[in-house]
Amino acid sequence: MPTPFPGMDPYLELPALWPDVHNSLIVAIRDQIQAAIAPTYRAVITPYVVFESIEIAPVRSFIPDVAVLTRQPPAADGGTAVLPEPAPLTLPAVMEVPTEYARIEIRTVRDQVLVTAIELLSPANKRPRADGADAYEKKRQDLFRSTAHLLELDLLRQGRRPQVARPLPAAPYFIFLSRVERRPAIDIWPLALHAPIKPVPVPLRPPRPGRSA
Repeated sequence: MPTPFPGMDPYLELPALWPDVHNSLIVAIRDQIQAAIAPTYRAVITPYVVFESIEIAPVRSFIPDVAVLTRQPPAADGGTAVLPEPAPLTLPAVMEVPTEYARIEIRTVRDQVLVTAIELLSPANKRPRADGADAYEKKRQDLFRSTAHLLELDLLRQGRRPQVARPLPAAPYFIFLSRVERRPAIDIWPLALHAPIKPVPVPLRPPRPGRSA
């Protein structure tokens, strides 16, 4: 059955699915962009590792059809040994595990200068903690002070959005584009569930015009 969502499928946001979705999208975006920017530029996938808080699924154990049991030996005082009662509640743990993500960097072929950084936000980038959204915002500010453009794809409904000076409209997803020559202005595309994601510009160095991706 085909998905009813022509753009981003919200079911793909599940924490167990997102790392694979993220990496698949990064490769697809890189391949589409690379065909449009060669031979002057190269789109490079740059991996990074973050610690994600995810629910660890229990390990399935094999239960045999026939079991051999041994009798509990009597206690030293001659009484009967009593097996402890099971815990009244068992829940899966939430653990921080290393998860690999990636970003796309468009660099010049001749001198490897960073021209455009493309970020597909992960749950760790939007987590309201010092090592999450705060750390991502610091990296974002470093890029704002550089000579590189920044294209951010926020395809996750949960978590903290990339910061802007005014309130964002109500929408499940957003694309943010910060061009070097227009800072501090940021172009923003709100995305709806019922509409496909339209091409957005990927700016390069002038005088070469930006390409669509």
